[in-house]
Amino acid sequence: MSTAPYAVQTATARGRLHPEAEAPTRSPWQRDRDRILHSAGFRTLQYKTQVFLNHEGDFFRTRLTHSLEVAQIARSIARRLGLEEDLTEGLALAHDLGHTPYGHAGEEALARAMQPWGGFDHNTQSLRLVTLLERRYFAFDGLNLTWEMLEGLAKHNGPVDHPTPYVAQYAARHELELGSHASAEAQVAALSDDIAYHAHDLDDGLRAGLLHIEELDSLPVVGAALAAARAAAPAQGASNADPRLRHETIRRVINTLAMDLIGQTQRNLARLAPRSADDIRHAARPVVAYSPAMAEANLAIRHFLYARLYRHWRVNRMARKARLTVESIFTILSSDMTLLPDGTREPALAAREADDMAGACRVVADYIAGMTDRCAMEEYRRLTDLSSPG
Repeated sequence: MSTAPYAVQTATARGRLHPEAEAPTRSPWQRDRDRILHSAGFRTLQYKTQVFLNHEGDFFRTRLTHSLEVAQIARSIARRLGLEEDLTEGLALAHDLGHTPYGHAGEEALARAMQPWGGFDHNTQSLRLVTLLERRYFAFDGLNLTWEMLEGLAKHNGPVDHPTPYVAQYAARHELELGSHASAEAQVAALSDDIAYHAHDLDDGLRAGLLHIEELDSLPVVGAALAAARAAAPAQGASNADPRLRHETIRRVINTLAMDLIGQTQRNLARLAPRSADDIRHAARPVVAYSPAMAEANLAIRHFLYARLYRHWRVNRMARKARLTVESIFTILSSDMTLLPDGTREPALAAREADDMAGACRVVADYIAGMTDRCAMEEYRRLTDLSSPG
């Protein structure tokens, strides 16, 4: 399928940090996507928190199912806009690779613990994972992804004016043009992330009983989707408890947000008339965007979710326990690195003995960030419970 001139093109691709012969059956972006899918970091997402901890129910989203839903939305939008679909999908699949166990609660705890040693954030950790921490190839550390994939990951939230130490260090080796916008493919992946989590967090909140469907009537976009879902119900109607009403509403929310994004982006493209992917990167503002009215509605949905779901007392309790677990593991292991397992203990001790405490603590942070929810719970037990085997 041909792509638009402003899409990332194979002919002008900027290659990989470590040159490799191209695959005979796959494009560079398909190869990147496949490396992400086969990575250990991607597999661990199946047991990492989105909003609800993994053990709270089998039907709530995890970071893995969230990433798959983002990829589906992103690929559909990319197709309508004439973009490189495989690159867009790969970026969507990889965007949360750096998340800690317990989602944002775990990240907050690890960021606080690492504050004296260079900090921690999951976007930087995603880049660390694909450029350093995955150890699958003799020729290089990381996955040796294309420049275009790494650029999109580094700029997931837009141009990077104040890069973290690792991002700056990596960009010095493999210039990612941090001050410019990312490709249109990366912009689509980033906003598809918003669409997916707004829709499925509403869905999971309703399923968990923390949100009630009557609350959605006055919410922009969502209220209209709910009214349309009720109108589509059989003649006898649908009760608020009918799961089909929830599903019909959520799919309409996704469709409304996606179609607005496509329409506004097409208008932006018509005004800019870009002739290359670099024209997108050097535009004055992001090209992929919602209409002003939809951006305002999207913000209202976000505020609603923060007030009614993310700060719900039940979610707050689990988040507090999650932070305590991550903080405790870090405190114990950073104060006695001989407790670390084989393969992690040696580099941590070597860094400490070289008087590089920041490097030693980074090894501990990488170890914790790679854990799943249940792995972190088990590690906490092993470190604190005498009845648990070491």
